[in-house]
Amino acid sequence: MVRLFAPDSFKSASTAERDKICNGCGAANSKFDFVPDSIYGLKICSACDIHDWMYHFGETIEDKEQADRVFLNNLLRLIEAQTGTLNRLLKPLRRRRALKYYEAVVAFGGPAFWSKGNA
Repeated sequence: MVRLFAPDSFKSASTAERDKICNGCGAANSKFDFVPDSIYGLKICSACDIHDWMYHFGETIEDKEQADRVFLNNLLRLIEAQTGTLNRLLKPLRRRRALKYYEAVVAFGGPAFWSKGNA
């Protein structure tokens, strides 16, 4: 099992509490679910859920920036934990895709972060 960074509030939350806030990858209010929950076959929902949680409780631009950095770090942890020949071959592609996910939340995650009335 991969150890991901997550705030204590996420770790101690019940499944029901997490389900109210976390929705996997992509924006919760999007008409279309066009953001895959995997990177070349590697499930990344856990990293996305932690990111959702941090966005929900974040209040400042620094909180958003930290959530985005944690997201990238967790994606890379998931990628690095994979073993086997196929995973070694896919690692560079997965790392590149993880960077694209990170760049997307940095560039386009503002509305999702601020939508909870954070000011």
